[in-house]
Amino acid sequence: MPNRQEWNTVQNDSLTLIGPRLKSWREKRSMTLAELSETTGISTSTLSRLEAGKRAPNLELVVPIARALRLELDDIVPRTALDPRVSRTTKRIGEIQYETLSPESSPVQTYKVTFPANPAGVVAVPDPRVHDGQEWLYVLSGRLRLVLGEQDVTLGAGEAAEFDTRIPHWLAATGAGPAEVLSIFSKEGKRIHLRARPATRP
Repeated sequence: MPNRQEWNTVQNDSLTLIGPRLKSWREKRSMTLAELSETTGISTSTLSRLEAGKRAPNLELVVPIARALRLELDDIVPRTALDPRVSRTTKRIGEIQYETLSPESSPVQTYKVTFPANPAGVVAVPDPRVHDGQEWLYVLSGRLRLVLGEQDVTLGAGEAAEFDTRIPHWLAATGAGPAEVLSIFSKEGKRIHLRARPATRP
């Protein structure tokens, strides 16, 4: 139900849409002006003027109407869309570069990760990681080595992997150039198709 603080954020151009929206919702509920008047205690003439845009909407009118029609604020007034652009930041952990592609408040965190070139190859897996959640990887360019538990796979550009991060895992570029990866991390979510070929162990 709309409160005063939310109402104060409504733009003037949105206010003009409230009357027609209320009329549309009333008709969807198959309710006449007389029935809505009886339920809300607002005269039919006032309701008619409000729906026609001839009466300025206010909380004293809209709240009882919204209750009678079983509506929420979003049903009556479309919220102003926020700037969808993400403020991107870049950080390095060791030689690996992480570029944020989602806001910090998002339940799903997305990064563009660049793993440095590793032309000589790495035989040992120095530090497998374990943490709660699911991770999705999509290789944008280069070749990525993923060690997951007892599995050792190599993914090329255009290949994707999804795995439970509670399983010890380790990632690194393999080959002459760096590997750029789109990484999506969440505690829950749908699985993505895993298409990878076994790596040739050094």
